[in-house]
Amino acid sequence: MTSAGQWQLVLLAHIALGTAGLILGPVAMLARKVPGLHTKAGEAYHWVMLGVCVSAGALAILDWGRIWWFLPVAVGSYAFALLGYVAAKRRWSGWLRAHLTGQGGSYIAMSTAVLIVNWETLTGTRGVASPWAWALPTVVGTPIIAWVTREIALGRRPKL
Repeated sequence: MTSAGQWQLVLLAHIALGTAGLILGPVAMLARKVPGLHTKAGEAYHWVMLGVCVSAGALAILDWGRIWWFLPVAVGSYAFALLGYVAAKRRWSGWLRAHLTGQGGSYIAMSTAVLIVNWETLTGTRGVASPWAWALPTVVGTPIIAWVTREIALGRRPKL
């Protein structure tokens, strides 16, 4: 297979996995926090995020000069997803905050990558060079994570 063929194959896998993650994230976030849909979607989200990280790393290696930034965003996204996943599995003291921060942070990172890739289509300028493309998902997502964490601490939302 040619390197262009490898690129297309990895890109297709990356897009499919990323799309699955973008769908699974809200499914898990909005599902009732009991074993069932929430835990199944969360489990699938974790493994999809690992696939997104691996495929993004492969794409970065195949076209380093153009999309080197895929690698740090992918590793950061998966690091957050792993934190959230392990926190929910181990349930150490303070696990729920780590779970919310990890899963929410990974979704923010994935949304950042999607925005950067599509920024030029939306605005006419390269996303990788735009501070707005890099910052907007964090500016929107971080207060939501903080709010949900506070609501749980105040007993206004169910704990997992």
